[in-house]
Amino acid sequence: MTIQEQLIDKSKEAFILAIEIYNKPSIKYRLEGFSFFICNAWELMLKAHMIKKFGEESIYFPDKPNRTITLERCVQKIFTNEKAPLRKNLEKVIELRNTSTHFITEEYEAVYVSLLQACVFNFVDKMMEFHNVDMTQVIPENFITLSVRLKSLDETEIRGKYEKQVAERLISVNNSLQPLMEENNNAFAIKVEHYHYATKKREEATEFYHIEKEAKDGVRLIKEIKNPNETHKYNAKACIREINKRLKKDKITMLYNGKEAELNRYHFQNFTAYFGLKENERMCFTYQISTQPQYSYSQQAIDFIYDEIKKAPDTILDDLKQKLTKK
Repeated sequence: MTIQEQLIDKSKEAFILAIEIYNKPSIKYRLEGFSFFICNAWELMLKAHMIKKFGEESIYFPDKPNRTITLERCVQKIFTNEKAPLRKNLEKVIELRNTSTHFITEEYEAVYVSLLQACVFNFVDKMMEFHNVDMTQVIPENFITLSVRLKSLDETEIRGKYEKQVAERLISVNNSLQPLMEENNNAFAIKVEHYHYATKKREEATEFYHIEKEAKDGVRLIKEIKNPNETHKYNAKACIREINKRLKKDKITMLYNGKEAELNRYHFQNFTAYFGLKENERMCFTYQISTQPQYSYSQQAIDFIYDEIKKAPDTILDDLKQKLTKK
């Protein structure tokens, strides 16, 4: 095996260890173990990529040829855009690993789990992009979703439970990460949301309530207002990127005019026009903020286009062009 192949194999093992540690309920401080092994997996994978792209000498310090560079240096060399959400995510996870020996408490899970889940998905994507390795063939896809055990972060409780230095650091980290989660996309953090459903079957309920019109002591039901920034968060460019990523992962090749092709903006517009996606509220949200409307799309739109391509990848692009020309 080449050095590159050895690094990839070790990276897979480190990734599996990270997932197994996090998803094992008997481990009390699973966050530390996960952060060590996920960082190790990233470092080995990125160094294998650097060897392929820049040569074997690129992973060593110029003045210390027997010592390989740090994960931080690998991230800086591969992901050169400092503002990229993926790079920001990795930097925060590395920061967690570096400080976990001194400051980690169980409550850190509530603070970091969104970043850790994004870190896992990013690794799976980059392993495929850089090395054509599908991690869902190494570990079942359902295990890639982290098993979350959360309780809300209560600052008063934290200050009463821990010494001042530990408590203030935890609160400070939480306060610094929250705005970053709002500013960045899913490559930085995957939101963990809990939904509550009403049921008339008492045996299935975990909590009980009664309806009261005045809502003084009971509950009054109101119509939920949905935020399109959450339900329709993809612009056309992001949709195209996600669909092409899924096609590559599933080894589906499209043809256009007899040649291999990726989905581009022209093809995407053909899908939206022919299937009327912009008129479908489940698929598209229209922002009327100027004379020129802006459109954003839901995950359902991505899934729909992907499924249509999957049915006939050899002909779908040409067929849509012909059908729209005849209209």
